[in-house]
Amino acid sequence: MPEPFEQHPITRRTLLRHGGVAAAGLAAGTPLLRAAAALARPLRVPGSLPDPSRPAGTVDEAMRFDHVVVVMMENHSFDNLLGALHRSGQPKAHGLKLNGRGEARNWNPGPEGPVSSFAFTNTAQGHGVSQSWNATHEQIDGGRMDGFVRSTGSTQPMGYWTEQQLPFAYSFARTFTLANRWFCSAPCQTYPNRRFLMAGTAYGNVSTDSQSLQDPPPPNGTIFDRLHAYGVSWRNYFTDLPQTAIIPSIVEKHPGNLATYPQFLLDCAAGTLPAVSFVDPEFGALSEVGAGLATVPGLEALGAKLETAGGDEENPQDMSYGEYWAYKTVRAVLDSPAWPRTLLIYMYDEHGGYYDHVPPPAAIAPDSIPPTLGPGDAPGGYDLYGPRVPAVVASPYSRPNAVTNAVHDHTSVLATIEKKWNLPALTYRDANARTVEDFLDFSRPALLEPPSTVTEPPVPAGVGS
Repeated sequence: MPEPFEQHPITRRTLLRHGGVAAAGLAAGTPLLRAAAALARPLRVPGSLPDPSRPAGTVDEAMRFDHVVVVMMENHSFDNLLGALHRSGQPKAHGLKLNGRGEARNWNPGPEGPVSSFAFTNTAQGHGVSQSWNATHEQIDGGRMDGFVRSTGSTQPMGYWTEQQLPFAYSFARTFTLANRWFCSAPCQTYPNRRFLMAGTAYGNVSTDSQSLQDPPPPNGTIFDRLHAYGVSWRNYFTDLPQTAIIPSIVEKHPGNLATYPQFLLDCAAGTLPAVSFVDPEFGALSEVGAGLATVPGLEALGAKLETAGGDEENPQDMSYGEYWAYKTVRAVLDSPAWPRTLLIYMYDEHGGYYDHVPPPAAIAPDSIPPTLGPGDAPGGYDLYGPRVPAVVASPYSRPNAVTNAVHDHTSVLATIEKKWNLPALTYRDANARTVEDFLDFSRPALLEPPSTVTEPPVPAGVGS
């Protein structure tokens, strides 16, 4: 069990080692009323139930799963990770635009002329990307999507991987149902986007900084508070650091709900997963140590090796480590005796500064709390999604080799959990988000037999099989 959370500034990687709004936005002409009009239905409010006709905490039996497994990786856009999928077995994927010779037509202006999208030749990454609030707004550029190179002065954001480098990601995406329009919840970094995943709001946060760990808990609590209140079992399984510690009140209130990744593998094998599982990759405690060692004379080589060996796929990690961890995790779910009643939602927290060609649409502001911006920060709010990210939903009821073009964001995970167990919504965003039911066909378990088409990637150097 992790040590009690310490109340002092610490880095993102080391932090996790310690294991009245509704009325404010309803004035005439506000973004919330405009959002309601766009939805063509009444806007649900925080605290409302998905199905008011039945008591809170009761199960929707029409949603034919008992276990929800949530895996969120780090820092890749759709075009960067799966940009060539439409020529690798899924022609309906909205990836990179190609010319008749199969060359990427997408480009961004650079200091020496246009920089076209290009295929990476291996799984290595560099440091030439940024997903900060300011960089992301520069990249989106009012929907022109032309500021990716300009934001860092690097060509790295225009690179993408093919199936040759990422055999698991490509095979997984075409085996199950892929989202063509899953956007990160806000145009910024990890902490705010994971806050949206767990609380339906970033409540002022726009960056991954240790100071935000001193923020008060989210005003309406978290999805874990809802699950606990209504007796729905859950666990946050973690490899080195639990993501729930990004909102310290979760760890403080529910320390017994933390478990290690090996326990997840055991629970999968035994068919004893809780109702809701958040499963975290290796976020890079060793990567952070490596970054420090890389500056020490005589230890540069060791530092560089450790820095690239994280498992969440954040740059500058080598993608092969995260690819292999993800395969092991998905395989454990597929091979579990609980698979016939399991729903796996797999996605990325944000785009990591990598190029995507689809402009993010307007979003419903979660509450009346604005982003906390400094004098030099780009103006903006939580009423715009961030860039598009990869997302796949795997279930016996997934539509095989299919796509959905409906708009989703990370609060679709909350909406799905809330509908299954009829839990009160946390914010306007999750109250009105789409569930993942459009990924599924509950009339036909076409993938009841665990598919063998998910490809095992090569075992990375230094990792035992």
